[in-house]
Amino acid sequence: MLTLSRPAGRRRPRRAVAALAALATTAGVFAAVQTSAPAAARPGDVVVAEDFSSGTLPAGWRAIDGEWTVRDGRLHGTATSGTKKITFGRHLTDFRFSATVRFESVAEATRWTALGLDVPADGSTPWWIATMRSGTTAANGLEFAQLTTANSWNVTNTGSAGYAAGTGRDMKVAVEVHGNQARWFLDGRQLLRTSSLTRSTDGGQALVVNGGSVSFDDVRVTELPPNGYLRPAGAPLTVVAHRGASAAAPENTLVAQEIARRAGADFVENDVQPSRDGVPFVLHDGTVDRTTDGTGAIRSLTADQLKALDAGSWFAPQYAGARLPTLAEQLTDLRARGGNLLLEIKGAHTRDEVARIVEVIRAERMAGRVFVQSFEVDALRYTRELAPELPLGLLRGSLDADPVAVSRDLGLTAYNPTGAALLARPAVVADLHAAGVAVLAWTVDSPAQWQQLERIGTDGIITNRPAELAGWSAAGQLGAAAPTVSIAAPADGAKLDRAQRPVLTVPATDADTVTVTLDGQAVPAGQPLDLTRLAPGKHQLRAEVTGPKGTATAEAAFTVLVTPAGLGHLVLTSGAQDQALTVLTNHLVKGRYAELARYADQQAGKLLPAGVAGVIAADARTLAER
Repeated sequence: MLTLSRPAGRRRPRRAVAALAALATTAGVFAAVQTSAPAAARPGDVVVAEDFSSGTLPAGWRAIDGEWTVRDGRLHGTATSGTKKITFGRHLTDFRFSATVRFESVAEATRWTALGLDVPADGSTPWWIATMRSGTTAANGLEFAQLTTANSWNVTNTGSAGYAAGTGRDMKVAVEVHGNQARWFLDGRQLLRTSSLTRSTDGGQALVVNGGSVSFDDVRVTELPPNGYLRPAGAPLTVVAHRGASAAAPENTLVAQEIARRAGADFVENDVQPSRDGVPFVLHDGTVDRTTDGTGAIRSLTADQLKALDAGSWFAPQYAGARLPTLAEQLTDLRARGGNLLLEIKGAHTRDEVARIVEVIRAERMAGRVFVQSFEVDALRYTRELAPELPLGLLRGSLDADPVAVSRDLGLTAYNPTGAALLARPAVVADLHAAGVAVLAWTVDSPAQWQQLERIGTDGIITNRPAELAGWSAAGQLGAAAPTVSIAAPADGAKLDRAQRPVLTVPATDADTVTVTLDGQAVPAGQPLDLTRLAPGKHQLRAEVTGPKGTATAEAAFTVLVTPAGLGHLVLTSGAQDQALTVLTNHLVKGRYAELARYADQQAGKLLPAGVAGVIAADARTLAER
């Protein structure tokens, strides 16, 4: 779930991100753990890095069809009709694929180019792509799609960008893939995600062109860590619908699940418990009393008895007749209609009861879209033993003394405390991210807390108000502007003597972090610069800011001058003993700079602090030579 740098490239190196976001930059949101064997590459390994400076097609790149040439430092692909592709790379389960893409010409705005995410080297079907149209503002300007063995398109997800790619415009695109999950980034901002990829065992990467001419630069494929639940920079919070859209429909029902899905939730969170005859049902409470027209403990009622209960009338009359779903029914609905499940094993379960839950998940072919969480450590240990492919989350009402150690012991993918507990110790987020563990906060319905949790790097939020959280998060993404920064003081080209103390002023907008260096050393913005220890001559200031939509930098240079006034300031603020101060001041007033320099050297470390004595002597000699 949880922080993505701008695509790296020959002209624009990967930016540094804020400490919390950087801990989250190399992974995608709530991605499923893949059961296939991992690739030989290791997280962080760059598998492909091509800037086409050689002037020829790189070794191992295979032009399947169409015209593919390298010129002017870019790869050009042309498809006057149909779909043309070039394949390269290797099979990876968890990776980031980025490129700079430019439409040179298109037959019409509906024409497209794509990053191939799982394409056999020979281009045979089926294969998966992340598509971008020249008219990216269209409702299907961005897509995830599969070309099937029947040579037909299976478009699983569509979205739009806020501006058109058009022609002649460089677009920074990237896709992060984790198993069957993927995120589509445009200019550093996530605009689309999917959980519908069907992965092969050998498909690599490709570039695809349809109905136009497209050029590519800075193509890069990087192996990612397997935990795709960490939120990359540029990505919104993962929205998890607590018991479905429980503020709008009866909790833990299929109608609540449908509303959550339509609201834009990334995951539905539900609870599972067994009936008396061992059938896993979706229910939060230990009894059916609160949310149905029946009474009694769920473990004392058979599946037939539970299915006869009305689980909707208590919430509102229009939901009369809603039934308690079995886990199998819930998963069938998610598989058929879309969505992912954050499944809480509610209360103590035996190993056999956990085994039944795992059996249902596998029977419904949903292991790639289910994340298991629980307060019960034993339930998590059983799940890990029985189904190591399922990611695990530990629910906590308060934080452990050492959440990282607990996470490592249990093999957690995510550590899931209350929002209040997390905000009381926000540094825990960075600690967990450093250990490769994502963080989900529950159950938070306040926009003010959403904002606080988003700022500390939380990867996702479990909420009763998924529609509101999804809208709030999307509005924040759309409203974010590219950051700006300038160095207002000292102004570029300023000439200063040592008596001056300019306040380092660095205005910035839409920035999460501001870093300023003076001659390569970090200095705090908003505080006066001490010029008394700087060497005479030119000095370089540099400011860098990071924000949701990238980075910005500014530079300024100023010159420290040697002047009588500056030397006087040095003397008066030197900390010299009174006897030395009298002698130094007398020499200064009478313009005896050579004598002043000699005296400063003689008294260094005696009547005059050694560090400042050297500066005073050097400045005095400079003035004596004029």
